[in-house]
Amino acid sequence: MIKKKWVPGFSLLILVAIISMFDVDNGEVIIDSNINGADTAWMLAATGLVLLMTPGLSFFYGGMVNKKNVISTMLQSFICMGIITLIWVVFGFSLAFGESIGGIFGNPTTFAFFKGVGGATQADLAPTIPFILFALFQMKFAIITPALITGSFAERVRFSSFLLFIILFSIFIYAPLAHMTWHPDGFLRKWGVLDFAGGTVVHMSAGFAAIAAAIILGKRKNHGASDHQPANVPYVLLGTGLLWFGWFGFNAGSALGANSSAAMAFATTTVASAAAMLAWVFYDALMGRKISGMGASIGAVVGLVAITPAAGFVTVGQSIFIGVASAIISNIVVYYKNKTGIDDTLDVFPCHGVGGIVGMILTAVFAKDVGLIYGETTTFFRHIAAIFMVGTFTFTMSYALFKLTHMILPMRVSMEDEERGLDLSQHGESIS
Repeated sequence: MIKKKWVPGFSLLILVAIISMFDVDNGEVIIDSNINGADTAWMLAATGLVLLMTPGLSFFYGGMVNKKNVISTMLQSFICMGIITLIWVVFGFSLAFGESIGGIFGNPTTFAFFKGVGGATQADLAPTIPFILFALFQMKFAIITPALITGSFAERVRFSSFLLFIILFSIFIYAPLAHMTWHPDGFLRKWGVLDFAGGTVVHMSAGFAAIAAAIILGKRKNHGASDHQPANVPYVLLGTGLLWFGWFGFNAGSALGANSSAAMAFATTTVASAAAMLAWVFYDALMGRKISGMGASIGAVVGLVAITPAAGFVTVGQSIFIGVASAIISNIVVYYKNKTGIDDTLDVFPCHGVGGIVGMILTAVFAKDVGLIYGETTTFFRHIAAIFMVGTFTFTMSYALFKLTHMILPMRVSMEDEERGLDLSQHGESIS
């Protein structure tokens, strides 16, 4: 009889065996006159940049936790590159971008095992680049989203349970949100909701899932302890740099070509992050706190989060406002969250959830021609409605999936293992 703790790993092995039976790529050279060389070159680079964000996130999170949990925290992000990749090939991409079923999710058989996903273009989704490149670009978004959630339950989650949860999250939450937002027939897209690179799909979904995780797993044993120190602030700075660099692919790549939209998204991305970083540390100073490497890093990432849905729709000047507003609002939410007793370990909701909400609202305010400042109210009110719908859907589904996971595999480690540290108790490794 297989022990429960090995269920996710054993299931993954079966999945790999099934995949190996299918001819995912026949290796044919495709000649398609619609392929644009510049667009393809940029999207190849952008796809690599987005993948780099996940190791960057592992350093960002890993440096923040206690020294005895660094490896575990980093691995939780890193392992997503393995698991989500295989899920995406088998049916994840099809669930997100397959033939629309009610505008909510895709037919899981449309592109199962990357059937029909090859070197030719696809008119609706990839008109100037190979369709397989579009699928791989979107795969990197699917990888980093569950990795973002890990910051909420760091230092107390059982690794095998975590693996099962991210599989369920990717299938039942991420894929439908991606379909609704980015598929041409998706409900939110057809409704006129603007999300350039993932304010709802990535950041709000991770943020609201984080709140559900913090509620279900409860507080860490040492929650609120004044002697807690980040393991390695230089790791946090390094992770921030990798995230910032990779985010150019994340946002500018979402233009799906080497064009003016990509260039504008590139500019607004870096400017918003710079503005948010400075706003965060200056606000800290105003509140009597020291200007710190942690503060600068968190502020920069919050700016990147907030500009994500707006990147290709706003001007550089507007991106400064988005960066400053998101940093101050998230900073305030972090302060009050700490007073609630909710143990969102690395402030995933205040930074990603709230950052995504602020970004979606300000996208509707500033978006060219359809924003509130142009006298248009339709987009603004639909964005407000979308925020409530996405938040409710993600929190409710995440809560249910955490409960289901816990029924199959208990999610929280024992107090003894928590005290010992997850690096040793879960992985038998240590950085010291």
